[in-house]
This record gives sequence, C-alpha cells and structure tokens, in this order.
Amino acid sequence: MTTPCDQLLALLRTPERAERLSESDWDGVVRIARRCDVLATLGDRLQSAGVAGRVPRAAWWHMEGELHAAAAHHRNVRWEVRRIAEALGSSGLSFALLKGSAYVLAELAAGRGRVFHDVDILVPRADLARAEAALEIHGWVTLHREGYDQRYYRLWMHEIPPMQHVRRGTTLDVHHNLLPLTAPLHPDGDRLWAATVPLPGWSGVRIPAETDLVLHSAAHLFFDGAFEMGLRDLLDLDALLREFGRRNAFWAALTRRAEQQDLMRPLADGLYWSRRMLGTPLPARALRFAEVHRRRGFRGRLVERLFTQGLRPDHPLCAGAGAALSRWLLYVRSHTLRMPLHMIVPHLLRKALRTPRDAAAA
Repeated sequence: MTTPCDQLLALLRTPERAERLSESDWDGVVRIARRCDVLATLGDRLQSAGVAGRVPRAAWWHMEGELHAAAAHHRNVRWEVRRIAEALGSSGLSFALLKGSAYVLAELAAGRGRVFHDVDILVPRADLARAEAALEIHGWVTLHREGYDQRYYRLWMHEIPPMQHVRRGTTLDVHHNLLPLTAPLHPDGDRLWAATVPLPGWSGVRIPAETDLVLHSAAHLFFDGAFEMGLRDLLDLDALLREFGRRNAFWAALTRRAEQQDLMRPLADGLYWSRRMLGTPLPARALRFAEVHRRRGFRGRLVERLFTQGLRPDHPLCAGAGAALSRWLLYVRSHTLRMPLHMIVPHLLRKALRTPRDAAAA
C-alpha cells in the first residue's frame, strides 16, 4: 500500500505523477510537506513540470500560499544581506554567503521556494575578530554568552557563536570553515575562501564555488545531525546536483574537490541517498565514487538503516517503527563525527542538565 509519505517522495522525484493522486491523497501529501518545510518546493517543482493545473484547487492553494510567503521571505533576505554587506564593508571586509541565502541570491534552483531561519556567511578565519567587531557596531550581538558556550564555539567549532540583531531579531551565523575543528575530517577553510567568486551586482558579497556548495550541503546534512528537516536538506543537494551536473566536467571537478577537502565520505553519502530517495541522475563516475567511499560492514549497514528512517519526513504519517530512536541515534552519531569521545560525554551531559530556560536559548 502506498503511503502519503511515499506519494510525496514520488512527486518530488517525478512531478508528473500529480494527476494520479486523489483529493484524499493530496490531504496527506500537503500535511507532510508543510511539516518538513518543503511545501513551497513541491509547488515549484509542480509548476516547473507544467502540472500544477492538475492539482486539486484546495491542495494547490496551500502550495501557492507558501510560494508567495517564500517570495516575500527572499525579498527580506536580500534586504538583510545588504545590511550585512554595509556592516562588513565599513571595515573593508568581504564575505561569502552559504546554504539558503547563497541559493537565493545566486538564483539557483535550490533556492526556489526555500525558506530558512538565519543567514549563514563565511569569512576567512584571520578576519573573524574584525568581522565580529564590525557587526557588533551595526547592531548584532553574540548569543550564548556563557563561558562554556564561548569556549565551545571559539576553540572547537567552525563558526563563532550565533549573532542576533538587536532591533530586527534576525540571526546570523558567521563561519570560517565547513566542519568543526575537532571533527575527524579536515576541510581547508582558506582553500574554501580562495575559490569563492564575486556575486554580480553585490559589492563585497561572494559565493562559494559550485563544487563547494555541493560539498557543504552534503557535509551539513550528514554531519550536523538535525534530521527533523533532513528531507529539505536532501532536496537542496538534489537540486544542486541536477543543476550543476548538466555539465559533464562538473563531476570530475566535484570528486577531485572532495578529495582535496577531505570530504569524500559525506559526498558519497549525499550522492547515494539523493539518488535513492529522490532519483537524482548521476553519471557512472559519481556512482563509482559513492560505492568506493561509503562505509561498509556491520557499521555501514547499521547507519544505512538509521538513514532509511531519519531522512524520511518527521510526521506521524511517515513514522515507521523506530523512527524516533533512529533520529536520536543519528543525533548522537553526529556528535561522534564532530568531536572525540572525551569531549562528547561532558558536552552532552552539560546540555542535558541545563535548565529549560538555558536549553531554549541554546
């Protein structure tokens, strides 16, 4: 029996299936897509495939509303990026956009319908102190002021503590690398910055190279551990691979860059799961790369079972046996990938013992 979760995944892979669904099918699809923040993305894919007119009006109204909301959100993001550029430009600094804001401002397919809650930027590690000071002058303040949190971010992580604007409430994450400094994989932040390119029409604003956008998407999904929105993040990766992969030369550049940046395993996982769940078209070279670099043996089979549950939408209509446990184990796994065991245990204990008020701010 086909479930609403299966129907949503099938629509994201092949929007032309829209005409096969009944109104009751659409009710479940819309509920799940809204929960995992992909309703606007679904609407965009249906529009792009020319099949939006085959969707029952009641279901389409929900998608149309989310598409309008996403368009308004994108206007706000562009305005906010202008303010960030003014703040950092006042100190002679440039920055690169990451993730959702990069997709939107570069007008990539991954940005269409994409909604996100903060702006992520990259600056060279040598410029972090100057960048933070410039942002503070223009109204951004550092969150997580507790001494342990400050050490956690500044000594071990790939970013400084999140910043929030005192008047607008917007959140800004300032990165200097793609993975924590304590992670077993070691991408080179300076090499990442060196490959960024100027964003046309935006003074001081840059975009990572296409290969680095893909690698960051994969590393974020398979190392971060926040699988509540795992399908949305996998859709980002799928859209990037479909758009950039139209050029044959891209695939050789991507696998070569993964080797340069020590990101072979997250890329292999990204290629495998994007193809398995969303039908991403991959050439033979990419398939071989995924086969060679994915984890094997008992541990590999266990992780695959966890991802089978963890990457499905976090909704009761999708919940299989052990879904919640799978996501918790993936969360724990993400910490083992971010720091060594002697750091993980006290870190997780500290988070667990915080007061509800502290935990809400974390």
